Amino acid sequence: MDITFDHVSYTYQPNTPFEHRALDDLSFTIQSGSFVAVIGHTGSGKSTLIQHLNGLLQPTEGQVQVGPYTMKAGEKNKQLMKLRENVGVVFQYPEHQLFEETVEKDIGFGPQNFGVGQDEIKRRTKEAVQAVKLPEELLERSPFDLSGGQMRRVAISGVLAMDPEVLVLDEPTAGLDPNGRKEIMDMFYHLHQEKGLTTVLVTHSMEDALAYADHIIIMNQGKVYREGTPLEIFKQQQALEDVQLDVPEVVSFLKMARDYGLDLEYEGQTIAELAKEIALKVKGGGDHE
Repeated sequence: MDITFDHVSYTYQPNTPFEHRALDDLSFTIQSGSFVAVIGHTGSGKSTLIQHLNGLLQPTEGQVQVGPYTMKAGEKNKQLMKLRENVGVVFQYPEHQLFEETVEKDIGFGPQNFGVGQDEIKRRTKEAVQAVKLPEELLERSPFDLSGGQMRRVAISGVLAMDPEVLVLDEPTAGLDPNGRKEIMDMFYHLHQEKGLTTVLVTHSMEDALAYADHIIIMNQGKVYREGTPLEIFKQQQALEDVQLDVPEVVSFLKMARDYGLDLEYEGQTIAELAKEIALKVKGGGDHE
């Protein structure tokens, strides 16, 4: 599904002393099937932006188009249920939203609310736990008897069981260690490719934005500050620093290598992998210093 913001603004508590314009005249398009990272410092408007994707918020001005569903300022949307069936949102610490007696019931709660039949719910549940690499024997257990990592995967399964076309990830790896973060992000990226999803990732991790996204939108003070491919964005070091954002370590490493005359192309390598490439180039270059 294509996603288009057309001159969208959003104001919290309008016409009060606490009025705050969180989004200011946003216009951009997210292509169907793309993986887009939305980055920016705290208060830049990222969370407000993604809450427009499934109708949790409606524009104060302008309109949002998600596939065939339109949310326009001042107009009541009669298609919110269908929109939310097609846009799955994984919030920060999704395991805090678990509440059912068993894992199976928790995963099936969303589809059941949308009128999906029991046989289809069972099929989707089985497919969802396989996607997040949870053993099926956990389905009969209470989600509260599981480890924190397993609980998070159960919560993610509940979103996947909705069979969404758009997947919105709001800091989905918050609180995880580096290995856990990589496992979860690799899982989301595999699902993105396998199912042809349109994926929108809100993250503070510049490394994740570089490694997984094919397009980046930087938010600042409720506006789109920059957008482009990861390499286009992260080459603009001063522009990033101006809005309190860092360059990923691997980009800094590549810049250092180029300063020493070693021309390396970034193709998703880790720093360790790039270091090996440098060692091979230096060894092959003989007296190259």
